[in-house]
Amino acid sequence: MSEQKFKMIDVGEKPATRRRAIARGRITMGREAFVALRDRTNPKGDVLAQAEVAGILGAKRASDMIPLCHPLPLDQVLVRFELDEASLSAWAICEASATAKTGVEMEALAGVTSALLAVYDLSKAVDPALLVSDIHLSVKEGGKSGHWTHPLQAAAGVAGSGAKSAGAATRESLRGVPVAVLTISDRVSRGEASDGSGPLIEAFFRERGAQLVRQAVVADERAEIGAFLKECASAKVALVISTGGTGLSPRDVTPEAVLAVQDRAVPGLGELLRSKGLGFTSRAVLSRSVAAMVGGTLVVTLPGSSKAVREGLSILDQDNLIGHALEMARGGDHPRKE
Repeated sequence: MSEQKFKMIDVGEKPATRRRAIARGRITMGREAFVALRDRTNPKGDVLAQAEVAGILGAKRASDMIPLCHPLPLDQVLVRFELDEASLSAWAICEASATAKTGVEMEALAGVTSALLAVYDLSKAVDPALLVSDIHLSVKEGGKSGHWTHPLQAAAGVAGSGAKSAGAATRESLRGVPVAVLTISDRVSRGEASDGSGPLIEAFFRERGAQLVRQAVVADERAEIGAFLKECASAKVALVISTGGTGLSPRDVTPEAVLAVQDRAVPGLGELLRSKGLGFTSRAVLSRSVAAMVGGTLVVTLPGSSKAVREGLSILDQDNLIGHALEMARGGDHPRKE
């Protein structure tokens, strides 16, 4: 019996979760071809319009071209171009999204490649000296890795899509919002272990322009946890994110501490973290994460591991969830459906 050379990954046991990917690439050309592209005077027609359609078709047919790529029911594909006259190049950007068991990176990359090849095909009669380059994944969201941005894109501050993404909306809604981070751990509070999760939360909110007004480490003690939350409420802190103490250990008392000082429960956030967490691990059902309002302060509790914190933050980052929750807590109106 011959040895199997290739294997398509079995994703049957994985739950379908929201996935999103953005890919970029560019084509560089001579001035004559660039002017024809820019002014839409190419003798073969509107190059960019045709290339956008080609990009959408390419994303939809990714699994037909790539042998081990899973066929996915795409929710949306967006293709657009950015023209750079200084370098006589056109950047193609493809954003693909799906609710699926695996990511949509290959769909986004296939979309960009097809869009660029369409530009090449329609421009080569004007100027055959064309160069396709820099095709890469820019951003991906969902799955185990949560939100990932290519280091070059992060350094350049490139978001990747012309449409306002959920992540971009979250970044705008959290700008200037006072946030506190609480690490709950006996070992960290005694100096026996380093705090790996608290800094992740701080970095997450700094990237979104929030104002980090308080950061603390306390032991797994209800009184200490409750006192910190009351102090934040008195200081008009809009949001407290805690990490640690949400499990089944006898010393895990974070949910009880929050419930003891809450004014209103927000059960849906804890339920969401558990249900979406199943996309990462079946152990998410053992989490006792809760959320509540303490005065005007929204409190959300995350588990203690760095991995679980990354996953939890990626869930909270979707659909501008935290930003919308804070707006509602301030008495804002619900957005109208068009």
